[in-house]
Amino acid sequence: MPTLNLSELNIVLAVFGAFTLVYGIISSKVKNKWFLGEALPAMLLGIILGPIAAKFIDADRWGSAEAGQTSEITLGMTRVVIGVQLVIAGFQLPAKYQKLRWKEMLILLVPTMTIMWLCTALCIIATIPGLTLLAALVIASSVACTDPVLSQAVAKGPFADMYVARDLREIISSEAGANDGFGFPFLMLATYLIRHANGPHQPTVDPTNKLLARAGDVGRSGGGLGLAMGNWFLETWLYTVVMGAVIGALLGFVSWKALKFALKKKWVDGESYVLYPTALGLWIVGVCGLLGTNDFLSCFMAGTVMNWDGEYLRECQDRHDEVNSVVDVILNFGGFMYIGSIIPWSEFHQPDTTGITIGRLFALGFLVLIFRRIPAVLMMYKFMPKVVKNWKEAVFMGYFGPIGIGAVFYVEHTRHLFPKLGEGDIEETTIIRLLIPTIYWLVLFSIIVHGLSIPALNAIYKYYGVKPIQDDAMEISRKSIRVPTPTNAEVGDEDYFIAYNRFSRPMFSNAELPVFGLNGRSITIDDRISKKRMSMSEKTTQNSEYRPQTAQ
Repeated sequence: MPTLNLSELNIVLAVFGAFTLVYGIISSKVKNKWFLGEALPAMLLGIILGPIAAKFIDADRWGSAEAGQTSEITLGMTRVVIGVQLVIAGFQLPAKYQKLRWKEMLILLVPTMTIMWLCTALCIIATIPGLTLLAALVIASSVACTDPVLSQAVAKGPFADMYVARDLREIISSEAGANDGFGFPFLMLATYLIRHANGPHQPTVDPTNKLLARAGDVGRSGGGLGLAMGNWFLETWLYTVVMGAVIGALLGFVSWKALKFALKKKWVDGESYVLYPTALGLWIVGVCGLLGTNDFLSCFMAGTVMNWDGEYLRECQDRHDEVNSVVDVILNFGGFMYIGSIIPWSEFHQPDTTGITIGRLFALGFLVLIFRRIPAVLMMYKFMPKVVKNWKEAVFMGYFGPIGIGAVFYVEHTRHLFPKLGEGDIEETTIIRLLIPTIYWLVLFSIIVHGLSIPALNAIYKYYGVKPIQDDAMEISRKSIRVPTPTNAEVGDEDYFIAYNRFSRPMFSNAELPVFGLNGRSITIDDRISKKRMSMSEKTTQNSEYRPQTAQ
């Protein structure tokens, strides 16, 4: 007799599939008309179907349903989602981008991130009770980075196609790709200062086992400032940051050379070629996880090196690659739906235990929105005139520094660096108790506020008559007459759209860019558009000559 099989797997697959289908039916409306993207709708569905409401999605019940497994699932999920998307973000930048924009990247990764870290810590101290400065710095390090997933949506989405200059979009994407890996020095500096506070050095873990876990030592071990700074330099900068970057660059170089050799031999089919970044991302996440080094910086460096000569991106465009965009969408759906299902709602208002209240969290959210990033970018943008040309672009770049899935990763990683709740001293226990509600609230707040800011800004621009950017026209293949016209594009003929201000360009060289006419458009592209319009007019005239006449 047939019976219902309400297993967790069946429920998750049914929910995920149904959401993907429904979203797909109205996807053009959601992205190109409402400017909402994938993150906000997916997270809201996760909230509705999670333990707090419908109870359809509950990670605590998955698999063997062991206590504490949600933390491990979350850590693994975030590593995969971010790692794969960072490889894609790396290869979609122009050739030799990091070489040509090293100064701007250095400014964004060192002084700008440092200011962001310190400002966020001050916002946390001002609103969350019971924290020392070092404890606040530990928590603030989780949001010192801009989210690599949400920032790509800001830099490459339909709104950016219309109104955001390409140089600014590229630096936002590049910064978000690199700075998630640069969050480790900030986290580990505060952690080592707490761990090695003045006192006798008493290691709690056998050093030979440090490579077998992402955390290493936990708890107080003494040793003083000298030992803290020594470990920070050797273990964080050299082993985690430098080694992670070298591994990524090496694997990206070897992978691209192997792929180029296979291309010359014509061994690679179309599907395998465009899936290469996804496979490379999974491989690097696994290798770096085994070594305990920096997954994210490795993935971004691999993607950057893979397109160092611009050939990979050019070939992807020639093949009309849509696979990597599909991979992005699937990862965003799954990742943000999962985050919505694990938000710790019960910890957002505990005035008698942690001192956290809804009012304090709203104050924290608005303080972080205003002071975390905008002041830092306004202080530094004049040193980056090639990518941030005025204060308006600086405010845009400062405001749209979202907090998302990257912060969730740092929360779970930080939990491995300190004793479990109740097993450490007062400061360590306070960090673990306040870390989760504080960061998850900022993630929730940022996804909602930044997710709704784009449609609001689009409405403001339309009200004041701001015109879309009409530079750098390019042809986009029109695969079907039923494909909707992309944002900031027009129909060229039955085979192509003419699109403006698009993100990806294989080469980054003035010689490769079009020559501009007086009207700001490319002369060669304008000529091509005129020819296409004349051709379409001629076809219309010819068709009308042979159209049968209706009876009078």
